[in-house]
Amino acid sequence: MRVLLWHVHGSWTTGFVQGPHDYVVPVLPDRGPDGVGRARSWDWPSRVRELPPVQLRDEPFDIVVLQRPHELELATEWTGRRPGLDVPAVYLEHNVPGGRVPFDRHPLAEQERIPVVHVTHFNALMWDTGTAPSLVVEHGVPDPGHRYTGELQRAAVVVNEPVRRARAVGTDLVLGVASVAPVDVFGIDAHGLRGGRSPVGLRTIEGLDQDRLHTQMARRRVYLHPNRWTSLGLSLIEAMMLGMPVVAVASTEVPLAVPPDAGTVSARPDEIVEAVRVLCADADGARAAGARAREHALRRFGLERFLRDWDDVLAGAVAEQSATGALR
Repeated sequence: MRVLLWHVHGSWTTGFVQGPHDYVVPVLPDRGPDGVGRARSWDWPSRVRELPPVQLRDEPFDIVVLQRPHELELATEWTGRRPGLDVPAVYLEHNVPGGRVPFDRHPLAEQERIPVVHVTHFNALMWDTGTAPSLVVEHGVPDPGHRYTGELQRAAVVVNEPVRRARAVGTDLVLGVASVAPVDVFGIDAHGLRGGRSPVGLRTIEGLDQDRLHTQMARRRVYLHPNRWTSLGLSLIEAMMLGMPVVAVASTEVPLAVPPDAGTVSARPDEIVEAVRVLCADADGARAAGARAREHALRRFGLERFLRDWDDVLAGAVAEQSATGALR
């Protein structure tokens, strides 16, 4: 099957393109948001091709995977085919709703030709998708291997733009933990945390590719996931696969994704702070919890299940739209 999709979320796309299909990602000269092209920080197979918009009109596609509302117009303009009408399509929704939750109406709620595929059951519950078919395919992550050493008595956090996104990603909780236990924050524009009254125990680290990021994460004693209102972060799943124990805020999908014996999941800031402190001080306990986290993550978020589920979704969308005579 030939699949057109935009490179929007590198970590998610890295798992998706491990499937058996041929994938095309648009590329623009500036490699901006609508034309990032092939990944540079992730390892993608050679069957992922990047093409400029001018070449997409002559490229045959079996299906389009949309991820942002304006891609409906982009796909029509660049390929000359309307998603859901001239070519089968699905819409992958990465995010939790962000407005009048739980009354947020999904951008594709008023149509029935394009299924909306959510990455968590919580997201599917909270979005109002109206008459659009709604499906869930949980995340799948390539196994980075068991790299955990926990040699550094520090917590690791992976978050992009922690200052701008603030409470949504739990920046205030990170600062609270850093006042009693050392914390290293990895991510884009994380350096903004160094301003103001940041605790002495807080460090920020940027500019790592995925492989070096995983290695550095695994050197830390515990993974801290402070997000209040985001979809299920792939970095949390990756941390568990690395063999790290996790301390996470009990919000959105996290209580269903992290088993109790993999660390601590709590809605109480004081319990989160204490859990990080305890795990940082207990190397043996942290190692044991991390081993259980890895076992769980491999079983639930492994690529084999993820790719099989997506094969079913893609084949079903093509079959359904062909059967209804929607394509012409």
